[in-house]
Amino acid sequence: MKHRSIATYTLVAVLACAGIAIAQAASELGFTTMVRAGLTAAYTRKFGGEVPPRFDAWVQFAKDQKAASFSQALDAEKGRETAALQLVNDAINKRVKWVDDQTHWQAIDYWATPAESIATAGGDCEDFSIAKYYLLKELGVPLSRLRITYVRALKLNGQAHMVLAYYPQPGSEPLILDNFDPRVRPASQRADLEPVYSFNDDEVQLAKGAQLGKPSQIRAWLSVQGRLVFESKL
Repeated sequence: MKHRSIATYTLVAVLACAGIAIAQAASELGFTTMVRAGLTAAYTRKFGGEVPPRFDAWVQFAKDQKAASFSQALDAEKGRETAALQLVNDAINKRVKWVDDQTHWQAIDYWATPAESIATAGGDCEDFSIAKYYLLKELGVPLSRLRITYVRALKLNGQAHMVLAYYPQPGSEPLILDNFDPRVRPASQRADLEPVYSFNDDEVQLAKGAQLGKPSQIRAWLSVQGRLVFESKL
């Protein structure tokens, strides 16, 4: 959770970004089981000797969930998805500890890739949400059910915060995956959160009104996509 104005998170105009081939292999960017030796070696050099065991445990978790057909199990639990989602929520929350961007990345606002978050075992609310988004996407959860969501944390004087929302069906009440409150619960039970806008790979939507955009309007999200492309080539 960041201690700054919600105005920091307003949608911005897309920058001209020729040269970033995000569409290339987009369906597998950020996937845990796509981590290769080159990425492990590069991040070990950058972040230290704890990276290989962290990556090994992370990759094994994803493989185990794939073997257990996570998405099919989730579908079989219609109306009772909380337990399955809690597993993923806990898996990221226990591997990443909250650290503010200035301390962790020496930057005012830095959105990490899942690999960066796991490699460093740290991140803030954006990083938790992004890692959960990509892991659920990899485990076969349809993109239409997932939206990374910016909210105001009302119990903390309206501070900006990010969570991941899971929609069992279009237009249904979402379940909230959070690092601040680790219990996966329906949005109606999170009166402490006020939605501002949400996005996934396909679109951005403001909480009030029907204005739509593209996630490339978010500079930090575009930067994440570029680094995912870079990681996929290591």
